[in-house]
Amino acid sequence: MPYLERAAGAAQVFVLHLGTEGQTDGENRFHPDWIAEVHGLLDEVEASEGPAALVTVATGKFYSNGLDTDWLYANFGEMHDYLDRVHAVFHRLLTFPMPTVAAVNGHAFGAGAMLAISHDFRVMRADRGYWCLPEIHLGMPFTVGMNALLTGRLPNQVCVRAMTTGHRYSAGDALAAGIVDESADAETLLDTAVARAAALASNRKPNLAVIKRALHAEALAGLAVPTTPENLGFAG
Repeated sequence: MPYLERAAGAAQVFVLHLGTEGQTDGENRFHPDWIAEVHGLLDEVEASEGPAALVTVATGKFYSNGLDTDWLYANFGEMHDYLDRVHAVFHRLLTFPMPTVAAVNGHAFGAGAMLAISHDFRVMRADRGYWCLPEIHLGMPFTVGMNALLTGRLPNQVCVRAMTTGHRYSAGDALAAGIVDESADAETLLDTAVARAAALASNRKPNLAVIKRALHAEALAGLAVPTTPENLGFAG
């Protein structure tokens, strides 16, 4: 399960690890328990005082491999509520009342790719890992909220390529497309993300969340739309 620590040498930066402590190759999928734990840790970060910033990261092959499809197929009757809970994670990060940086250490697929772009900034491992939206190949639609998030955070032609072809973006491709802001070697990835976050920690002021809500108004409105069979395209 995810866990939290303060960054070494930069105590004002909280590092939210998406995987289980000591586990190096988890997929960090959006299981309902994982979602609940993330919210609990974000509550803890928000309860802190003074300058602060947030970095998310994982270890090994994956940043996040997206929806927990095993759980979803076993609990298909809960699909709409589950997707709304996924949207709530994106919504919370878009409006988080301190600077946020995703340290994309490995593959960010589907909802994991969307998790990354819900942060203010992204640093991606240079030598390995892809940012990818594979829904076209999986026969899965994008929800209203997911579409709003992607089109609100990325240029239109990037969305066309990413959403309709499932292109796998390496760090170089993602940097050129504006999906990420910086790349770094595996050994320096977290330090690079923490340094970026620490430089912004003093921007944790009451007006920051207000600015973010206005900046991302359309994406937030889409993420707030309840998921139904009709807006998933499954209605008969």
